[in-house]
Amino acid sequence: MDVRKRQALFGVMVASTAEGSGKISALIAPEDAADKGGHGFYSMHTRCTLRFLSLHLHVHGVSASAVSRAHKPTKPGGSGKCHISGFLHGVAGKCNREHGSDCCVAGHRYPQFKCSPPVSAETPAILTLNSFAAGEDGGGKSFCDNRFHKDSELVVALSTGWLRLDGTRRCNKMIRINGNGRFAMAKVVDECDSVNGCEAEHNFEPPCPNNVVDGSPAVWKALGLNEDIGEFKVTWSDV
Repeated sequence: MDVRKRQALFGVMVASTAEGSGKISALIAPEDAADKGGHGFYSMHTRCTLRFLSLHLHVHGVSASAVSRAHKPTKPGGSGKCHISGFLHGVAGKCNREHGSDCCVAGHRYPQFKCSPPVSAETPAILTLNSFAAGEDGGGKSFCDNRFHKDSELVVALSTGWLRLDGTRRCNKMIRINGNGRFAMAKVVDECDSVNGCEAEHNFEPPCPNNVVDGSPAVWKALGLNEDIGEFKVTWSDV
C-alpha cells in the first residue's frame, strides 16, 4: 500500500473515531472503492478495515449513549405520578356534616399531598359537593378572595396541587367541568387543602385527596347531578 493510500485510510480511521461510523462512507472517494492497478489487496483490506471500524464504533457508540442516559438526572414529576408527602394525625371537633362531609376521627392518620396529577384538556377528577356560604360546611372564607359565596354561584375549590403548586396559579381563574353529558364553567375561589385539616378552619375535615374539584350546589345543578350522590367522576380543563 503506497503512502497516499495509507494516509487516506488513516484519515478515514481518525475521522470515524471522532465523528462516528455514519461519516465513513462520506469520506471515501469514489475512485478509492475501485481496484486500481491490480491492487486488489488494498480494496479488500480497506473494506474489511472500514467494516470493523463501523461495527466497533457502532457498538461503543450505543454503549456511550446508554451510559449517558443512565447518568442523566430525572426531572421531578417526569413520571406524572403524585405520591403521598406525609400523614396528618386526626383531631376530632365540631364538624358540620351537611353535604356528606367526612369528619376527622381522633388518632386516625390521614394522607397529605403537595402535588396533583398533571392537568390536560380532559383532566380526570372527583367532583365533590361543598357550600361556600357563611356558616356552612365550607368552613372559613374562600382562600382566593377572602369572601363567602352564595350556593347559587358557580364556584369551586381545587386540590392544593392544582390550585397553586403545579406551576399555574388558578385562583380567580375559570375552568370548564365536563360530566353527565354536560359542562359547566366555574370560577376557582378556594383551595381543597390536601395538606392541612382536622381543625376549625377546615370544618374538622381531613385533608383533601389530590384530585378533587369541590363544587358549589350551583355547579352540581348545572351538570344535572343529584346532590345526594356526594361524589361524581368528571374531567376539567383550564379555560
